[in-house]
Amino acid sequence: MRASPQLRLKTAIAPDNSEGVPVDALLPRARSAAREKIAKWSVRLSVLAMFFVAWQIYAGHVNTILLVSPSAIASEFGHMVSDGELGAALVESLSVLAAGFGIALITAVPLGLVWARYKVVDWAIQPFVSAIFSTPLIALVPLYVLWLGFGFLAKMAIVGSFAFFPLLLNTYQGAISVDPAFRDVARAFHATEGQTWRHVVLPSCVPFIAAGINISIGHALTGLIISEFYTNAAGLGGIVLQSSDTFRTARMFVPIIVIMGLGITLMAATRWLKRVLAPWAER
Repeated sequence: MRASPQLRLKTAIAPDNSEGVPVDALLPRARSAAREKIAKWSVRLSVLAMFFVAWQIYAGHVNTILLVSPSAIASEFGHMVSDGELGAALVESLSVLAAGFGIALITAVPLGLVWARYKVVDWAIQPFVSAIFSTPLIALVPLYVLWLGFGFLAKMAIVGSFAFFPLLLNTYQGAISVDPAFRDVARAFHATEGQTWRHVVLPSCVPFIAAGINISIGHALTGLIISEFYTNAAGLGGIVLQSSDTFRTARMFVPIIVIMGLGITLMAATRWLKRVLAPWAER
């Protein structure tokens, strides 16, 4: 049976280099990777433990209004979890983050591809993208509040605007950075424009989009806290603001650490998704 043009194109662009490699030849490489992983996590956990020990010791000699110990933060964390306050604030913040980031993702990625595909779109939006991206977005936050109020809609718009531009620019860069040799192979197999974009351009964009998502997560979390400062002082940002106003430093640190953990978790999930969707980028 004759292979389809799509299958031949995929095989020519991304051949399976592991075919025919003896299993015994891969074992030393696997053992070395396992040892490196153990060493990496040993170093990380050791440095983390030393950091918290130094923090605990130093905090004992500083006014608690300025700095509290990790044990005091852990105790306050337990109280906030038990009374349900932290859980309610986390749910509220996550709903805003998911809505704002989701809108940024489904609009920025297609627009980045269209921007890279059509010159007329490039001519039309380049000045606007350059002007808005070079403007500190926090300066526009009061406008969102004036236009959209103090509720969920304003917070969603702020988070979405913070996450939008890293996604847009990374998608655009990925679409224009495709190796010309890949396009030549597609033309040699008589691929149509649609097939070239589906089998060549889009797969090449996946690592760039994943990098954009990683960057956008940090921007979106920043926008989330700023939006909660400027609107109804709810969610995790509301706890930070209220605690700082009343000099409850341990209580203020709890949502900050939760936000850090949330960012680390989301970025790790993005890296995992990149390995699943674009394993060739890891090689």
